Amino acid sequence: MRVTDPVMVLTKARTSCEIRAVTEWVSERYPHAEVITSAGVDFDTLPPNTLLVPVRAVWLPAVRQGERRVTLGDVLVLSNPRRPLGVVQPLIRRRRPDSLRVVEGAPATIAELRERYARSQADGAPFGEFVVFQASMSAERAERQIVGDRYKVPRLVAEQISSSSRFRTSAANLAEELGRPTDAVVAEATEKLSTFVATQSRLMDDVFSATFDRLHERAWNVTVDVKNLNTLRTLNKSTGLVFLPSHRSYVDPLVLAKVLRDNDFPPNLVLGGNNLSFWPVGPVARRAGMIFIRRKFGADPVYKFAMRSYLAYIVEKRFNLEWYIEGGRSRTGKLRKPKLGLLTYVVDAVGQLEDADVTIVPTSIVYDQLQEIGAMAAEDAGGTKKPEGVAWLLRYAKAQRNYLGEARVRFGTPISLRTALDDAGEGRARLEKVAFRVMDEINSATPISATSLAGFALLGAQDRAFTLAEIEAILAPLLDYISRRDLPGPDPTQCRGIGLTQTLRVLASNGVVSCFDGGSEPVWSIVPNNHAVAAYYRNGALHHFVDRAIVEVSMLAVAEGVVRAGVEQAEATATDEGVEIHEGLLEASQREALRVRDLLKFEFFFPAKKEFLHRLGTELDLLAPGWRAVVPTQEWTYEVLHGHTGALLARRTLQPFFDAQLVFSTRLVELGTTARDKDDLITDCLGLGRQMSLQGVVRSKDSVSKDLYEGCYQLADIRGLIHGEDIEDVSAARHAWLDEVEDMRKRLARIASIEEIQPGLWSKDTP
Repeated sequence: MRVTDPVMVLTKARTSCEIRAVTEWVSERYPHAEVITSAGVDFDTLPPNTLLVPVRAVWLPAVRQGERRVTLGDVLVLSNPRRPLGVVQPLIRRRRPDSLRVVEGAPATIAELRERYARSQADGAPFGEFVVFQASMSAERAERQIVGDRYKVPRLVAEQISSSSRFRTSAANLAEELGRPTDAVVAEATEKLSTFVATQSRLMDDVFSATFDRLHERAWNVTVDVKNLNTLRTLNKSTGLVFLPSHRSYVDPLVLAKVLRDNDFPPNLVLGGNNLSFWPVGPVARRAGMIFIRRKFGADPVYKFAMRSYLAYIVEKRFNLEWYIEGGRSRTGKLRKPKLGLLTYVVDAVGQLEDADVTIVPTSIVYDQLQEIGAMAAEDAGGTKKPEGVAWLLRYAKAQRNYLGEARVRFGTPISLRTALDDAGEGRARLEKVAFRVMDEINSATPISATSLAGFALLGAQDRAFTLAEIEAILAPLLDYISRRDLPGPDPTQCRGIGLTQTLRVLASNGVVSCFDGGSEPVWSIVPNNHAVAAYYRNGALHHFVDRAIVEVSMLAVAEGVVRAGVEQAEATATDEGVEIHEGLLEASQREALRVRDLLKFEFFFPAKKEFLHRLGTELDLLAPGWRAVVPTQEWTYEVLHGHTGALLARRTLQPFFDAQLVFSTRLVELGTTARDKDDLITDCLGLGRQMSLQGVVRSKDSVSKDLYEGCYQLADIRGLIHGEDIEDVSAARHAWLDEVEDMRKRLARIASIEEIQPGLWSKDTP
């Protein structure tokens, strides 16, 4: 820029106090500049060398408890410290001179702006509007240097998207497919954009957090993985972050938002179901970054197009996203199968933009206790979910007043979406592979809580009460295993002595377990009909133990001659799978492990087969050091298993899933060759499961579960057992699955019989 080039300072100052502050600032830095507003300026007639300097007057709230933040009290008295009334501005400035700042955005010449306009805007879009918007965005970035990144919010989103050349070109293509006029599709898509685009404001972000943080601040002490947060902060400088958390509670978005806000991250744009958009939550939440979308919109191509365009905009502008890939809260404590719809749209957005990428952040949120588990367990047992509304919110808030322990926020290894897609290869399963990788990372990051281990111990026993010493004896080898695996376990002191008593008392205070202390010493047991609630806590840790459990049942198959050497068949399998497996009985046991894995593939998120077998090798290193140099005879295998009496995990880990499969396969056998509607079949299984539980056939009362029967349905369906596709004799195939499940349950019972160090822990009768 030459000294003689014209300079214009573009400002949105709205009061005499703000204009005075801007004018004083300009007189010091640009003495010969003209101060203008956008109104009445014809930017098309300005010389190309005219330099536009965006300037903004910024009001800052008073410092309260160490930070500048609007409080609920400010709103109640109809005051907004970020936009004070004009009549009080001079008084505020006199009392707090630092409350008004003038910030300067990055200047640009008219010629530079025309180049940007030509690259990004659709034909016919007014140049003046583009200039004003660019100036606003530049001043916004300058303002964030003062207020912090946590107040980074998108502005004029619908206008930007609908005026872009990419939007209009795509709308024209869609209009051609639908046989409709382009203008009509553009208008409808723009209108639908306005129904879900988050219109964020800093005031509403402060109000929302001040109001709704109370739903979790009293209930939990929140802890966070600070080291990984620092890594994410560095990544966020060059790429947008997509947080994909586990979903256990309605407060998950509030807890994560508080963690990110306290660490000065930009606020996430949170995609959520429109079931929570009721008044007063909806209007406030939307202005605080919540994007309420329809649960299902596959039949509305214009809505899909508008959503895809919005996500492409978010990716391009590097705003941070958040949604719950499970599609709803877990009813069992395990991760649910991922929903791929929104991930598909983000993949499409990355594909549309050259060199664009996002970083997926697998996120685990775990609570010591949750008030909502009882309701979720009832739904999982066949109950009806109560609709959300004002009355529901008040009841929920009331239930959150008691202290419930810790809420732990942990982050898995960040994943470049482009790299993950490249690693997944091509084909229909590509997106599923990416999603399963995310779920595996969430599981890996999920910490094991003391309440999980308490549930693991009590549910793994006969339905009776246990002394503190007996529970400690169950947990001691488990804590040793957690330590040797370097798993994210609890403080061991919470699982023994006074700490264990406190853990059990916390569960007792919420009706999960009960204590009888009228005898010589207290005894603890699961409260009748609350096994599903205890299982919820236990299930949050099961994925850490499933590989070990599979090793145990596979080794038992070797020991009892169930698996034969079958070297030739094993070699053929190894070739087909592209993996290397040890020869002989061990090779066959690894094939058995793959078979067990196949039975459980709709319950747990397993890695690719090579990685899976590598993990099993790691488990064998702990179970039987030196196993690679040993011929795995039956005697050797029994010796290994008996040598870990008290530390075998298969029965407690796998029993509920094979009990659920027993009920489901039994019902299929009862149907003969008849097909049945999915919902009716699952309802049948809920009734049959309760019956078999009362009869003592089903050992795990928590296995009577809609979620587990859903997994059974998927397994049966993929095997062709529901409708009999490609199966000559569907009745015989159903019988074969039932026999397979019965064999697994017998194997679990034999493993339980080895647990002689804890007599009475299990009945030794074959189930």
